Amino acid sequence: MPLPGRRPEYWETAKKELSLNDIILASVIDKFDDLELISRGDIFYTLIRSVIGQQISVKAASTVWKRFCQKIGEITPKNILRVDIDEMRSCGLSRRKAEYVLGISESWGEYDSLNWEIMNDEEIIEKLIHFRGVGVWTAEMILIFTMLRPDVFPIGDIGMIRGIEKSYNAGDKLSREELFSISEKWKPWRTVACCYMWRTVDPEPVEY
Repeated sequence: MPLPGRRPEYWETAKKELSLNDIILASVIDKFDDLELISRGDIFYTLIRSVIGQQISVKAASTVWKRFCQKIGEITPKNILRVDIDEMRSCGLSRRKAEYVLGISESWGEYDSLNWEIMNDEEIIEKLIHFRGVGVWTAEMILIFTMLRPDVFPIGDIGMIRGIEKSYNAGDKLSREELFSISEKWKPWRTVACCYMWRTVDPEPVEY
């Protein structure tokens, strides 16, 4: 598991290779050259934050998350299980999201001791989607923001899609096939490219 505060060792290499392979991405990287990806080293934290951020804007997710942290304190299963659904809803969570957060917290003990580092991306996704409320997108956020896996392409992420459409197609809609086609030249550093696509549409960097 990456330690808290760890940055990807591949980040600068990826930026250079992406810039050489893709002239459009090169200009985005140059514009947002200070962008970083930093792991919190805590799968549970990122899992809860990702669930709370599902299907809402980065700004809205940030607001709800701040309220949630003020209510909970340190993000641990024990602290979360001390509050009820109504208290969570007062932070801005829907009832369903509050149920998901409580369910993950109740079951986390059996997952906490797993050796996540030795698993490949597909194995990690398979483990995480067993939780109610956790789909492939949420698991991909764990791969990117906690595990620092280098080649994740979350095709279901609206912010990333908008970033690609803005940068490569004047904001007009692109099909899944076109999105995948653009991403081909980003391999094996699609995680890094994705972070820059997010940055093109959100004034504050995406965090989980």
